[in-house]
Amino acid sequence: MNDTPDRIPETTPQPADKLVQWLDDARRRTIELTADLDGSRRFGPKMAIVNPPIWELGHVGFFHDYFALRKLHGLDHYQHPNADRLYDSSTIEHDSRWELPFPDMDATFGYLRTVRDAMVERLPAGEADPATSYVYQLTTLHEDMHAEAFTYTRQTLGYPAPELGGVPALPEPEAGPLPGDVDIPGGEHLLGSDATVPFRFDNEKPAHTVEVAPFAIARAPVTNMEYLAFVDDGGYARRELWSDEGWAWLQQAGLEAPAYWTRGDDGAWQRRRFDRTEALRPHQPVCHVSFFEAEAYCLWAGRRLPTEAEWEVAASRAPDGSARALAEGKRRWPWGDTPPDPARANLDGWRMDCVDVAALAQGDSAFGCRQMIGNVWEWTSSVFGPFPGFRADLYRDYSEPWFPEGRRVLRGGAWPTRSRLIHNGYRNFFTPERCDVPTGFRTCAFDSQ
Repeated sequence: MNDTPDRIPETTPQPADKLVQWLDDARRRTIELTADLDGSRRFGPKMAIVNPPIWELGHVGFFHDYFALRKLHGLDHYQHPNADRLYDSSTIEHDSRWELPFPDMDATFGYLRTVRDAMVERLPAGEADPATSYVYQLTTLHEDMHAEAFTYTRQTLGYPAPELGGVPALPEPEAGPLPGDVDIPGGEHLLGSDATVPFRFDNEKPAHTVEVAPFAIARAPVTNMEYLAFVDDGGYARRELWSDEGWAWLQQAGLEAPAYWTRGDDGAWQRRRFDRTEALRPHQPVCHVSFFEAEAYCLWAGRRLPTEAEWEVAASRAPDGSARALAEGKRRWPWGDTPPDPARANLDGWRMDCVDVAALAQGDSAFGCRQMIGNVWEWTSSVFGPFPGFRADLYRDYSEPWFPEGRRVLRGGAWPTRSRLIHNGYRNFFTPERCDVPTGFRTCAFDSQ
């Protein structure tokens, strides 16, 4: 691991029992997503966009082991004798992860239990100090990210949908379309996350003021029905709609529609969801589309993708119609400062699917944009890079190595994203060809930029 062990960022101290609750909740989800992966599914096929599950499980344990037990608590050994030689993502090349001498699944889960118990033993009674609060949240949120990856890996490989325990009562998912734009006033905006956010990743910092011109943005993401019109109009065959890089990717991918769309016996488009084929639901957001596909659709529709600053303004602006600076009065989530729940956002994987774009009106932003948190990650036009004054945090490999790679920023989270991870300032980033991730997009009017 590449790290800066002498610099643990400031963060809000947390009660130790809350840190344990989060740690155990993340671990339950990890187990639910992987416990049935026996036989050949422990490894799965060698692909650039997935990891072998047995490696990824061990890596989750190693991350806790390395940052919490060794770097924070000062242990001089790992909880597995070969942990660094098996599970360190910074030193083990992706393609070699299928060839390593891993312990079996029971022993791998045992390693995770041992690390967890050692972490809990070292927590104080009452409130943890800022450094401990930071590291325990870092490692837990890292596990949450891998839980999301396990979920969409199961989709990629056509495995059955996992069964989750403790599913809460959920609102009706079918609510229809939500057409139209909202007008967003221009002004200054404090982009990123400031110290009022209890835990911030390094690429969200430092919050800094940017100028945003007035713009109009869609109330909802592009739906399957809207995207189907692009497909039916020959969008995947029209060279003039695609960038050079996008067209090269499309020829290699050989797609004529989004990756998991298939034609039924009657010629109608369907979609594969995990190991089942289902009717295309017209008012769900189009999902599993690459940046290149989003870009081509926008050109066809006479629209454009928002910048990440525009996206954040639309999501976080407080309900004030005055002309005061947008840097004031930001919300942590689109609806305010109350944490997410199932009535406001489709998160935490409970449904194993998207909901209609008009669902969950309680989650609207002040401007009336819906589902800016949850349902699908939303591509923006912005290239992923450091904010002015960026400094890498304890986990140096989280952001810094990926700045030169031309990744694009995504915002808002998706249905498998854990609710404790996501907020208006969270920045995700993927290379533009990725469509295995549950990604969609909303659009802006072309004359507003």
